[in-house]
Amino acid sequence: MTRFLLFLTCSLLFLASATVRANDEQVVRIEPILRQGQLLLEADINFTLSDELHDAARKGLPLYFTADLDIEHPRWWWFDKTIVSLSQTWRIQYNALTRQWRVGTGDLSLPATSLDEALDLVRHIRDWPLANADQFSPGQTYQGRLRLRLDTSRLARPFQVDALNSATWSLTTPWKDFTFSISTTAPRD
Repeated sequence: MTRFLLFLTCSLLFLASATVRANDEQVVRIEPILRQGQLLLEADINFTLSDELHDAARKGLPLYFTADLDIEHPRWWWFDKTIVSLSQTWRIQYNALTRQWRVGTGDLSLPATSLDEALDLVRHIRDWPLANADQFSPGQTYQGRLRLRLDTSRLARPFQVDALNSATWSLTTPWKDFTFSISTTAPRD
């Protein structure tokens, strides 16, 4: 009976710590912005890297973070219409020769002084262009969702196998839902 209670207590502690860990990664704020005929997105995301991921990054392994975004127009008579479905990937890598961190997205690569500064560019998404404003009807309500994940599919094959077998390599925020509409009136400057 004592062994069973000890096992049950340890199981409950493990579940509680897993729940706390799972809640660490979350999208905190999403703000769609209309500027110069473009729909832009700003978002803040909370996440922390495990010690294993810190060590791997410090040894020069590039880490890839991908933000997935979907925007749909709900329809009562059929399936929701997908207006935007985008992904953006950031690559964070340390060069031991130059002792410099680099953050890249697409063809753009920026230097960073530390891993935390490099991660801040991923944690605080600013002015992400989503679509032209003319794709959205004024006064209509649109539903969107956003998440961020560590993209292990872009790692080298040996690390992909390790990522499949280790929970420390599975960093994903839950989807965060948001709604917005384009105003029918012109903004006041």
